[in-house]
Amino acid sequence: MIGREFTKIDWDDLRHFLALAQSGTLLGAAKQLGVEHATISRRVSSLETSLGRKLVDRRGRRIILTSEGEQVARHAALVAAQTAAIEQLGRSSATELRGHVRISAPPALSSVLLAKPIAAVRRDHPGVQITLVGEKRLASLNRREADIAVRMSRPEDGDYAIVKLGETSFHLYASKTYLETVSPSDWTFIGYDETMNASPQQLRLIELAAGRPIAVRSSVLEFQAATARLGAGVVMLPDFAVLESGGLQRIETKQPLTREVWLVVHSDIKDVPSVRVVVDALKNALGEVVRSVGGEAVNSKRT
Repeated sequence: MIGREFTKIDWDDLRHFLALAQSGTLLGAAKQLGVEHATISRRVSSLETSLGRKLVDRRGRRIILTSEGEQVARHAALVAAQTAAIEQLGRSSATELRGHVRISAPPALSSVLLAKPIAAVRRDHPGVQITLVGEKRLASLNRREADIAVRMSRPEDGDYAIVKLGETSFHLYASKTYLETVSPSDWTFIGYDETMNASPQQLRLIELAAGRPIAVRSSVLEFQAATARLGAGVVMLPDFAVLESGGLQRIETKQPLTREVWLVVHSDIKDVPSVRVVVDALKNALGEVVRSVGGEAVNSKRT
């Protein structure tokens, strides 16, 4: 009986090809994996040789997948997800809770709300290592950019375990001196830069400013709060941020902006012990805060 010869696939070749398929450019794939773009090109060529198939059409800087390339990419994504789950299981042992867990969260949430639960996990479980990435976009859990994501919008699709932690309100704030010395008609505002123009809080700030100037802009919420404390204008902040930021008084509006806070983890790894202990710590800490904020206003002056 004549045996059939099967093509042996190098997983590293497949991993580099998947990064290229997901990013669409050699540079994007190289950045995703932390390698040189020449490495991506070499690995993809090696995979094409192994399969005897052309997987990509190179058109300048853009990469277009062939029909066979699209099939391979779909299968590679499934392999990557299963490999990630296996790697996660390898992070724990029967005798010690250990592993590396990566969290993605908006910068404002990261700096104000996540330090305490992360410190608690490290104190109670020294074998668990944690990386926190503060970013506004929703990191891809499928591509292993993060294990856990905390967000203010619910993912529309994906094989995720999703928990609504609660809701938090956004109000206008300013320093006591500013409110006492500047009339509402002369207020200037502090907001995000153009990268956040589409965010609900920026849109609401523009609405409440009603033509009055947004004179200070920054992508860093802590800077916005700091300049407001120093009397630079009126800022819109999530109420939880003000818990750690004294010197500001709330300005009541008729309908404050409310946003939901969600915790997201990929279904394949939600029961991995190191991931579970971090998820539980975040649920307890964030759920308590986002439910408890939003009490009585310090200042009742209206816009």
